[in-house]
Amino acid sequence: GSSRGSAMDLFGDLRRMNKRQLYYQVLNFAMIVSSALMIWKGLIVVTGSESPIVVVLSGSMEPAFHRGDLLFLTNFHDDPIRAGEIVVFKVEGRDIPIVHRVIKVHEKGNGNIKFLTKGDNNEVDDRGLYKEGQNWLEKKDVVGRARGFLPYVGMVTIIMNDYPKFKYALLAVMGAYVLLKRES
Repeated sequence: GSSRGSAMDLFGDLRRMNKRQLYYQVLNFAMIVSSALMIWKGLIVVTGSESPIVVVLSGSMEPAFHRGDLLFLTNFHDDPIRAGEIVVFKVEGRDIPIVHRVIKVHEKGNGNIKFLTKGDNNEVDDRGLYKEGQNWLEKKDVVGRARGFLPYVGMVTIIMNDYPKFKYALLAVMGAYVLLKRES
């Protein structure tokens, strides 16, 4: 009877250890997520842009940017907007911001600026994209201005948007990796 008792003890120890290890991995995962959020919030403060990093989703800016390029944005209100600059702007009624080049700028005496954008690869300017009756963008529409980019790094985002099943598979693999990874 005593051998069976020690086997039960061993099983209990294993179960306790796994529980502790599981808690540890869950906490570890929570730390990674909160660190990422803190870095993101920090970037928002430093760059002045509500989305400091965006992924180019269409080919409208080729050859300057391609689908999947990762753009780094800043949005300092004191910087004047100039023709030729690449801006990321939001249009009422559309969820996804658009990355296009400023082609015309109108500066009024009171410091108000209105401007027109166009995709480098598009035949026509963006007036068809703006909300009905809107012919110009203003500074309040700008999410940020392109300051640098990494080519194709954002392809993962595009694949996840185009193929939702891939997104869930990737999340499952990442979750399994975090939970199953043993501290060496």
